[in-house]
Amino acid sequence: MTSSAPAPTNPQNGHPEGETLGVAAIGYAFMGKAHSNAWRNVASFFDVPAFEQKVLVGRDAEKVAEAADRYGWAEWATDWRQVLGRDDIHIVDICAPGWMHSEIAIAALEAGKHVLLEKPLANTIAEAEAMTEAARAARARGIQSMIGFNYRRVPALALARELIAEGRLGAVRHVRAAYLQDWLADAQAPMTWRLRKETAGSGALGDIASHAIDQIQFLTGESILEASGVLKTFVTQRPGPDGLEDVTVDDAAWATFWLTGDIGASVEASRVATGQKNSLQIEMYGTDGALTFNLESLNELRFLDATLPVREQGFRRILVNEPEHPYLAAWWPQGHVIGWEHTFTHQVRDFLLAIRDGSQPSPSFEEGLNVQYVLDAVEESAANKSTLTVVRH
Repeated sequence: MTSSAPAPTNPQNGHPEGETLGVAAIGYAFMGKAHSNAWRNVASFFDVPAFEQKVLVGRDAEKVAEAADRYGWAEWATDWRQVLGRDDIHIVDICAPGWMHSEIAIAALEAGKHVLLEKPLANTIAEAEAMTEAARAARARGIQSMIGFNYRRVPALALARELIAEGRLGAVRHVRAAYLQDWLADAQAPMTWRLRKETAGSGALGDIASHAIDQIQFLTGESILEASGVLKTFVTQRPGPDGLEDVTVDDAAWATFWLTGDIGASVEASRVATGQKNSLQIEMYGTDGALTFNLESLNELRFLDATLPVREQGFRRILVNEPEHPYLAAWWPQGHVIGWEHTFTHQVRDFLLAIRDGSQPSPSFEEGLNVQYVLDAVEESAANKSTLTVVRH
């Protein structure tokens, strides 16, 4: 009779070495499709731990079954609680609406599952704080968690962060960011869960301004200390299945910030900016240089070196497609551009490597909570019509 010893366990993540990680995704609509595409492709381009797309979860059995087959999942389910109880599930990717984030994420972490969660962290500060505490407790057991601010994985923005960290802009003085969309510009656009405070938390502020706020702090490496803001709902009612319904979130948001490092910043976000489809514009100005970026040209970064003689200065276009640029060695030959969907592939790659190495992935739930505090400060300032609100930390 022979016997075999159990496989050695990686002390960093608690999994047997060489074990294939089982992944469950919750949500199959817009974000579920984007995340599924990333899981389906990441191992074809990056050296990541072995994993399997085990199960896709959704509330509508017919629709989730169709999506699971289309997006490459082995199974489908309608009960996320049952899925969390499975021993063959190690990673839970939460793509459900924000009002469901807290319950699912805390339950998954307590069940010993690594959690990747779409932004924003939650709809309320109380939920976000509870989720962050659950993440801290899980981390002590080798369970990792990360929030999905995918624009950190745009190679041009990752390069911008490197240039800023290298001092190429000198001391950053101020930042301008505008995230503009127009999908609600038509007053007859129908009511959705994104327009109800109880399900969405907030409107343009939490949906897209959160990305701009995260980028300001990510790129500068500094933290927002003070905020002032204005929120506006231009279309107060929209057609629903039973007639007109009240819109209870903002259509647009404006905010100014003061950061550590003596940096000023402004953010504008709108979902009624006619003609703007998905334009995240970022401008950064320092003592020795400047950078500009627009998501609608996501392979390009414009850089001005103010240390050159004045007659040689000017913004130059960097086509961010070289193997030396962040993430791009895995993709195509120089000049063959990548797209929006690649940011999610990079996100999954980074999350899997963090699980393998037992390292804290970024952005953490703590970083997501920090963004929630900033959003809350903007809302408080707008509600009070005040000029300044101190951000909690």
